[in-house]
Amino acid sequence: MTLDALAAKCDVSRSMLSLVERGESSPTAVVLEKIATGLDVALASLFEDSTAPAEPISRRADRTPWRDPQSGYIRRNISPANFPSPIQIVDVQLPAGARVAYETGAREVSIHQQIWVQEGTIEVTVGKVTHRLGEDDCLAMQLTEPVAFHNPTRRVARYIVVIASERSRAVARR
Repeated sequence: MTLDALAAKCDVSRSMLSLVERGESSPTAVVLEKIATGLDVALASLFEDSTAPAEPISRRADRTPWRDPQSGYIRRNISPANFPSPIQIVDVQLPAGARVAYETGAREVSIHQQIWVQEGTIEVTVGKVTHRLGEDDCLAMQLTEPVAFHNPTRRVARYIVVIASERSRAVARR
C-alpha cells in the first residue's frame, strides 16, 4: 500500500506516516490506532518485532515497553511475536488521571477485546456507555465504535487486554 493510499484510508497525513515509517516521529497511541485501522489490523500488531522468530514462547526479558508520548501510558505485548494466532495479550499501565481516546470504530477485521483490571480503577467508555472497572473486574467488548480509557484516580492502574481478531465472513470470501 502506498503512503497516499494509507493516508486516505486512516486519516493520518502522508508526512506523518512517512516520519513514523522512518522512525523519526514518536506517534501517539491515537495516531497508531488510526494507522492500525487503516491497515485493518489490531493496534497490538504494530508493536510486534517483525524480525523476531515466530516462537511459541514470549520471555519477559524480550518484551520492550512502549510509552505513549501524550498520555504517558505504558504497554507491553505479552504474546509471542509473529506467532500465528488470532489472540494477542497486552499489559497496560495507565498513569493517574490519564486518558486515551480511540476515535476509530468498525473495520473489516472483527476485533474483540477483554479488559481485565489487575490494579487500580479505570473507566472504559465504549460509544456512549461508560463502565467503571475495579481490581479483578473484566469487560468484554467488540471494537465497533470509539473507545476511551481513563484513570480517574491518583494511582497507576494496570490492566491486561486480551485481543482476538478475525476477518469478517464477507471479507474472508473475497
